[in-house]
Amino acid sequence: MPKITHRKKRLSSFKLIVLGFAGVIVLGALILMLPFSSTAGVVTPFHEALFTSTSAVCVTGLVVQDTGSYWSAFGQTVILLLIQIGGLGVVTVAALFAMLSGRKISLMQRSTMQDAISAPKVGGIVRLTRFIVRGTFLIELIGMIVMLPTFCGNYGIKGIWMAAFHSVSAFCNAGFDILGTAENKYPSLTGYIGNPAINITIMLLIIVGGIGFLTWDDIYTNKWHFKKYRMQSKVILVTTAILIIAPAVFFFFCDFTGLPLDKRILASLFQSVTPRTAGFNTADLPAMTGSSKAIMTLLMLVGGSPGSTAGGMKTTTLAVLILSAFSVCRKKDDAEVCGRRIDGSAVKNAAAVAVMYFLLFFVGGIVISTAEGLPLSTCLYETASAVGTVGLTLGITPQLGVLSQLILIVLMYLGRVGGLTLIYAAVSNKNQSGAKLPLEKITVG
Repeated sequence: MPKITHRKKRLSSFKLIVLGFAGVIVLGALILMLPFSSTAGVVTPFHEALFTSTSAVCVTGLVVQDTGSYWSAFGQTVILLLIQIGGLGVVTVAALFAMLSGRKISLMQRSTMQDAISAPKVGGIVRLTRFIVRGTFLIELIGMIVMLPTFCGNYGIKGIWMAAFHSVSAFCNAGFDILGTAENKYPSLTGYIGNPAINITIMLLIIVGGIGFLTWDDIYTNKWHFKKYRMQSKVILVTTAILIIAPAVFFFFCDFTGLPLDKRILASLFQSVTPRTAGFNTADLPAMTGSSKAIMTLLMLVGGSPGSTAGGMKTTTLAVLILSAFSVCRKKDDAEVCGRRIDGSAVKNAAAVAVMYFLLFFVGGIVISTAEGLPLSTCLYETASAVGTVGLTLGITPQLGVLSQLILIVLMYLGRVGGLTLIYAAVSNKNQSGAKLPLEKITVG
């Protein structure tokens, strides 16, 4: 009798990424439920532990319990580990352990690593991963050392833990802080609004973490020779600079007029940088003008750059859509930038991601507004913060019901794994045929 062989089904790299993040979130939630994870020594309700774990792994920063006062040293350590895993990416961390153990990385694993960090090719992916891990720990260490004098001056020996936690949280664009007390919950960095060391260090960590690992590689390889950078790196750096400077100028003239000049500059820059999915704040967010809140909502939706610690629909998505719009206005077939033509599939992907994020943001805001009886604008701010994995809040998240918290959990998860990753994981290529339906024109605009 002929021997029957069964082909082993392999999960696609996109499914591995999606399931990897989900697995770490659930494991983190179960650990955070344990009595010794909280300062009071009580069992944390599952939905609150799940919310915190999702926020940490998805590097968001939205919380239902004050991180500094509610969670014990063990609980805070678990949260920090989840932030680090979420920032680097589950696949990258798994690859790191494989490399440390001396195991050979298979071609399948290399392909998954490529998709996880949005690398252009499989070749050199192990070298790039080593570079990412080393660079991450070095930058986080430098950030910790710079903030150490300030935190040690305020908290003594505990300042070492404070500096380490906030350095990792800032670099991973998580926005978690442990400065809260039972008397002063959810303070973020409002107590350091005029401190240059804390402000500048946190801002630089956020920007460096949010520009993407491939951009790092470009800068490391080509130094200051901007012309030699990849087109993607050029687009990321220019778009990031515009999205930081333009809102900062607006905030400077519209929101912080009552502050001294030095604090005014720092506050304006900080509130422009932090919507890049970081989630820290030095200013009173509810007190900002409606226009500023609207601008921050859009910044939160855009988020950081591909292959970074940041979430959101990404700077390149925005840039590609704008460049495509310009090409239509100029009656050109293809979008162009930096002497290069942008592939039509990139434009389609950008449109799909943008539509997905805006739908999630808008529908989520409407549902929460209806369920909680809150103003729609306030709820849209929270959903933008969740789907963009930012963590900025107008103060309503801790008071939300279980349904609304579950909606924010789903938004944070979808925002972190990425729109296209989720789509590719859900849709199989097996049933796709090469046949095309008849063409018929439709008028738009």
